[in-house]
Order: sequence, then structure tokens, then C-alpha cells
Amino acid sequence: MTENLGQRCASKTSRMPRYKLTIEYDGAPFCGWQLQPKLPSVQGALEAAALATCGEAVRVHGAGRTDAGVHALGQVAHLDIAKPFRADKLRDALNAHLRPNPVAVLAAEIVPDTFEARFSAVRRHYRYRIANRRSNLALDLGKVWRVPKRLDTDAMHRAAQVLIGKHDFTTFRDTECQAASPEKTLDVLDVIRDGDAVDIVTNARSYLHSQVRSMVGSLVWVGEGRWTADDLAAALAARRRSACGPVAPPEGLYLVQVDY
Repeated sequence: MTENLGQRCASKTSRMPRYKLTIEYDGAPFCGWQLQPKLPSVQGALEAAALATCGEAVRVHGAGRTDAGVHALGQVAHLDIAKPFRADKLRDALNAHLRPNPVAVLAAEIVPDTFEARFSAVRRHYRYRIANRRSNLALDLGKVWRVPKRLDTDAMHRAAQVLIGKHDFTTFRDTECQAASPEKTLDVLDVIRDGDAVDIVTNARSYLHSQVRSMVGSLVWVGEGRWTADDLAAALAARRRSACGPVAPPEGLYLVQVDY
């Protein structure tokens, strides 16, 4: 008799097992991480795969609610399933049912039921990728922001340090942001050039809605010579959304890693 996935799993325990998933995805075809009625979402794709795997309707909880078009190299989520599965078998089964969605479960592990993908996180790492070139994109189309004008990345990096630390980031907060407070503590914001590739890397415990893309767009204005570091500081101090520079497009943003 062919064994089903549940019969090949680890032995049952008295509690409902909780699994931590590490996930990568191309955000282009999705409305974002979060479930939305009648729209494709990463969360929805994972929950459909879980239902097909174990026959249970389960909720998948993510560490970060990435926006439409934003990608992930290391998103983290957790879910509870009544039947205990061997972690690697659960990973493989979810991946089989995720096809053809551009979503992959890189790793699965059993964790204590006190683990929360969102609330247990101590740091989130993001990278924003810019192709600083005049030529059109071929291989990286939809994966980076092409900025034709030569950027002064040294000036961008110096200006970025204005945003380090604890601040009221209202200027860089989406008007629909639901966070209780506009105050966040930014630990790292670096601008790194490698040929025509410009990476803006940042990490913090948490971010406001659209904060990273808002900061990136303003830093590009610095790189293009439209703003100085003092202009960026004034925008931050204004605590007013209208003081922000342009919001960078979503296709260049990646959730790289979540620390616990």
C-alpha cells in the first residue's frame, strides 16, 4: 500500500505542530503578500498549497507584508497543521502544489508553538536593486529599477546616514499605513556600487508601509543632484508625506532575510 505523506511523517505529538517556512518568490504576478479578495497573493498561494497537501484549511502567517511587485529571497512564515509531517517532506509537498506559481519553500522546520513569524522577528533585511545605465534591461527586466542618469552613490551613502537611528518617519510613510506609531529605528542604510549595479541595503526591526521604497526614491534624488543631504534631513524633519521624494517602484525591492 502506498504510504501517504502523513504516514511518512515524524511521530505525532500532543500539540498541533508548528512549522517555520523560509520562502522566496517573484512578486510580479501578485497583489502582495497579504490575502485580498479575488486577487492572487503569495499568502493565498501558500494556503492553497497547504490545503492540497494536508486537506486542512490553514492560515499562513508571514514575517512581512510585502507590497505588490516586491520580491523575497528569505521571507519567513509559520503555519500549524494537525498532522505532524517530517519537515523536508512538507517542504517538498508544498513546492509540488505551488507550481506554476513563482514561489518556492526553501526550508521547513518544526518550531515551538511560541514562535511567531512576525512578532518573534528581531531584524528584517531588505535590498533595493538599481541598474544605473542608459541601456534597456534584458535579463533583469522586472527585477531592478533602471535609472539612466549617472548617480553619485557616495553622496547617496553620506545622505543615507541622516536616516540612521530612531526617528519619526512620517515623511516616508504611506498614507494608508496602519502602524500605531510613525517612530522606527533604522540600524543600517548603505548605498553600494558595483559597476552599473547600485544596491541600497537596510535593516531594522520593522518598517512602516512603503518606508524603504520612499527612502530609496529620495536617495535617488540626492544621487541625481536634485537634493543634498540637508534636503533629505529637512524632509525627515518635516514629518509630512508631501515632503517625500518619489517612491521607488516595487520591482527593485527584495526582502532578503529575517532574523530571530
